[in-house]
This record gives sequence, C-alpha cells and structure tokens, in this order.
Amino acid sequence: MDTRTAHEIRPVRTARERDAALALRHRVFCEEQGVEPGLDRDGRDDDALHLVALRDGEVIGTCRLVFDGPTAKLGRMAVERAQRGRGVGARVLAEGIAQARRGGSARVALHAQTSAVSFYARAGFVARGEPFEQAGIEHVGMDLSLA
Repeated sequence: MDTRTAHEIRPVRTARERDAALALRHRVFCEEQGVEPGLDRDGRDDDALHLVALRDGEVIGTCRLVFDGPTAKLGRMAVERAQRGRGVGARVLAEGIAQARRGGSARVALHAQTSAVSFYARAGFVARGEPFEQAGIEHVGMDLSLA
C-alpha cells in the first residue's frame, strides 16, 4: 500500500482522538522543539476544529482551525517524526483549507515557523510582514485568500 495515501484525514470524532492529537502536539512542540507546555495549550482548543490524520487507527498528524469572522486561523500543525516527508502534513493542510472553505471563511491565516515557509508557500500561502519570535522560535505570518 502506498504510504502517501494510507491514512485518513478528517475532523476528530472522539475524545480519544482529540487527546491523541493534543499528545502529538506535546511531543512535537514541547519535547522536540522545547516549547513551554502552557504556550501550546493556549485556551483555544475548546473553540477549535481539530483535524487528524489517522493510520491504522492511530493519530499521526494534526492541526486545528479557530474561526474568527471571515478568517480561519490554522495552527498547531504537527506530524509524527516517523511519518514526516510522506505527504501527511500536506494532506492535513489541504483538509484544513477545505474545512475553512466549508465554514465560510474568506481567508486562512497562520504563523509559520520560518523553516516551514516553503511548505505553506507550496499550498498557496503568502508571507506577510517581518519574521517574529513566538515561543522562542522564529515565525512569519502567512495567509491564503479563499475568495
């Protein structure tokens, strides 16, 4: 089976999936990148639409969308280390964009780690403004018009 298509991308359906998505974020942001846990868990998770990539029932990728008027704020994109480079992140991002459209958003905005700018640019996102530090990591604002 092709590893690029062997997973399902969709909104979380159960508390177990949501917990697994939050645990994945903790591993990627806090353990791998040294982000303080309180900065990842910013109080917006209850207001967000969480997406997951599942392989054999296990969460291997995630992101969240927070809808704010005409803008969907996409963030907390994370993929299991062993699954990176296999198209999981691109498929999660594509589903995030699709969900933003379904939700009536006119644009998707995000803060990209500067090391990931080209990843988002391939999906049509455009960098806006100067780089800035967030959680000790350099980021840049990016957005995608859905109009």
